Amino acid sequence: MTMEIRLFNTLTSRVEALEPLDPPEVRMYACGLTVYNRGHVGNYRTMVTSDVLRRTLRHLGYRVKGVLNITDVDDRIIQQAVAAQSDIQSFTAQWIEALDEDMATLRLERPEHMPRATDHIPEMIDIVERLTANGHTYEADGSVYFRIASFPEYGRLSGLDVAGIKDGARVDTDKYDKENARDFVLWKLKSDEPEWAQWEAPFGKGRPGWHIECSAMSMKYLGETFDLHVGGEDLIFPHHENEIAQSQGATGHPFVRHWMHVKHLLIDDETMSKSKGNFFTIPDILERGHRPDAIRYLLAGSHYRKPLNFGFEGLSQAATALERIHGLVQRLGEVEAEGPEGAATEACAAARKAFDAALADDLNTPEALAAVHGLVGGTNALLAEGQLTRSGAEAVRSTIEAMDSVFGVLVPTAVEDRLSPEEQALFDERQEARRQRDFARADEARARLVDLGVVLEDTPRGTRWRRKS
Repeated sequence: MTMEIRLFNTLTSRVEALEPLDPPEVRMYACGLTVYNRGHVGNYRTMVTSDVLRRTLRHLGYRVKGVLNITDVDDRIIQQAVAAQSDIQSFTAQWIEALDEDMATLRLERPEHMPRATDHIPEMIDIVERLTANGHTYEADGSVYFRIASFPEYGRLSGLDVAGIKDGARVDTDKYDKENARDFVLWKLKSDEPEWAQWEAPFGKGRPGWHIECSAMSMKYLGETFDLHVGGEDLIFPHHENEIAQSQGATGHPFVRHWMHVKHLLIDDETMSKSKGNFFTIPDILERGHRPDAIRYLLAGSHYRKPLNFGFEGLSQAATALERIHGLVQRLGEVEAEGPEGAATEACAAARKAFDAALADDLNTPEALAAVHGLVGGTNALLAEGQLTRSGAEAVRSTIEAMDSVFGVLVPTAVEDRLSPEEQALFDERQEARRQRDFARADEARARLVDLGVVLEDTPRGTRWRRKS
């Protein structure tokens, strides 16, 4: 059984129920990266949000058929490949590999399909031909353009007033000024570009415009009408507006039923972007000593419709919050008292109800995490009072694991549960030194572990360790 989820729909400007065409399956498309460089943490805010939404849908009983595209041909890619004396495949391979690495670091699930634009040129050509047959295109200087005056609904998604547009004003660049509606290019004649950036088509040798790539890939895998399209708010216009126009212009059917957009990630109150140079990649952040699970926790823990001002203090706070959760999960395994679940049953039920309700209410991840921390606090209190039994501890762990199916960082991983060989040797050395009452050597080993980021805690049940933030 599924639980209804309500999300803000950019198309209607209100929070409304997500109603899949073929329940319980949700067909979902997310705009991925343009692979001319490594993605930055601002890009990954949107991708983490999409991943949390995907996991939430499954948590609430839905099946998900997802697509995350890779844009591997556009103006910037070609320009930089030429500068590097490379071709598209060789140039983009390094950045696709970097994308795979970053997705693994951030524990992003791979969707059912991750298509590359260059593998779907025939589908793009087919859309251009259908648009031409339906009277939506014209040719100029060898390129094919979409005439937005032929599509009366243009501007509905972005709220843009196109009444005063000059008929025939056009643009052939992939990116252009906001609120400057012009006929956009579907197929580019670029005689000054290398052969490896051109494909044969009935309307002339050239290459696709950026916008048509997503229409081709999404409709190939999800159908001409599908349930949910996710992306950053910077893509509302012109990219998503153009997707709607060309897709519906070609098929005559509604394109996407529900549009979800993620607010910008800011740094020093400015939008993070490669063009401004004020960005951090995932390796940049890791090199500063921050934990990958803390990055995901920070990105996932803020509401997607509110800007997130990125900072390293926030990452440290995220690591501290995770340590609190991880510390409880580790202590649960030490509970030995027998007996019924007792108060833990009620605590788990209340936390799970609050958690699910928060996620179903416009993906309210801050409230969902508040439910997690409420359960952690309540369980710590039961532990302190000696009121937690082994069966109660198992119920709490099971509940946290269910919550972790959404967030992906609440339960320590096997890697986090292990010390490195060097760390383990120091840990063993300290234990032996304490046994021999050589406290100076024990303190030295402890200090070296702290330098390596490992904090020890001596308890009546033995010595525990944790990673410091």
